[in-house]
Amino acid sequence: MTTTAPTSPPTGTPVSDADPFGPEILEDPLPFHAALREAGPVVHLSRYGVYAMGRYEQVHAALRDWQGFQSGAGVGLSNFRTEQPWRPPSLLLEADPPHHDAPRRVLSTILVPRALRGLRERWTAAAVDLVDGLLARRGDVVEFDAVPALAEAFPLRVFPDAVGIPAGGRENLLPYGEFLFNAFGPHNELVAAGAPRLPELAAWVNAQCAREALAPDGFGARIWAAADRGDITPEQAPLIVRSLLSAGVDTTVHALAAALHAFATHPEQWRRLRARPELARVAFDEAVRWASPVQTFFRTATTDVRVADTVIPDGEKILMFLAAANRDPRRWTDPDRFDLSRDPSGHLGFGFGIHQCVGQHVARLEAECLLTALAARVETIEVAGPTRRHHNNTLRAWGSLPMRVRLG
Repeated sequence: MTTTAPTSPPTGTPVSDADPFGPEILEDPLPFHAALREAGPVVHLSRYGVYAMGRYEQVHAALRDWQGFQSGAGVGLSNFRTEQPWRPPSLLLEADPPHHDAPRRVLSTILVPRALRGLRERWTAAAVDLVDGLLARRGDVVEFDAVPALAEAFPLRVFPDAVGIPAGGRENLLPYGEFLFNAFGPHNELVAAGAPRLPELAAWVNAQCAREALAPDGFGARIWAAADRGDITPEQAPLIVRSLLSAGVDTTVHALAAALHAFATHPEQWRRLRARPELARVAFDEAVRWASPVQTFFRTATTDVRVADTVIPDGEKILMFLAAANRDPRRWTDPDRFDLSRDPSGHLGFGFGIHQCVGQHVARLEAECLLTALAARVETIEVAGPTRRHHNNTLRAWGSLPMRVRLG
């Protein structure tokens, strides 16, 4: 959570003095992303002394090359080679092989699609119950704020149940995740705003990761069972549970909000989903590509690494703009359009390579259940009033998304 001392880029490397963590760019990053892509394959951000990549080809390659672009030195601006992490690093997100292998293998086994089949019926019923309760208020036209009413309510209802944590205190998950993702950026006002509650929030989250706090049939208990089998150590088990609680809620909340906003502003795509509800998962992936709820992640060069015509020196931080890559016209046709006829596979909204989001199938199932329940009841969906963005150093989020739906 520090600001890296500025360094001088190699001769010929494009330089930008823009602040990607400033309020103007956080409010609307698209112009900056376009400028970054056009400037070159690699751009030096002079304000922070880091290298940046916004084109799909280079971001995709860096995510795949964990040997040259390590995660173990931190996936935020802070460099763990020279700075102390504010918490024990994530065994999944902030570790490389061989330390990354066993935790990833255990969690991948627990969260693979076939292992989630038992949740489908329960989550489908929960989605129908939530939607029915929301829409039963009055008449054929209903207005609500989609962020708290749907995007937050559904993940906070079903995901902690699946992990196996108690019902009390779940409201702590969102502010904890909010701080976590802010902490990947510089120590700015967003980090400072969340710091006073961090000890309380971290203590609560850590307490939920203990074996005795977890229900016997949830993801968390299965992680501890893997420790009992010797697949991981007892010391690793609570850190892996923490990874689920840290990254499994906020990202899904903001992805669901992005999907709802996409449909509200593209009514023809909502009609397409209603006609073909089986497109719910494609729609969610297209929304993740289009909106990129996770905008950025850092890597660190393990040696002098050549990217196009630039050599990034050993130990330097590289800021990968997943969102810019997901709208790169070199990769996508008409990238600024939300389109259910598109094949969005290959988008980088869940990362790529060995650090690709291990919980992406969980998020897809949540989205499929909620969008399908909505499509069965709602004929039209539109923005009903002024919207408000919520700024975060890493996430693209909505703070308020008023919507008007007509039942049919």
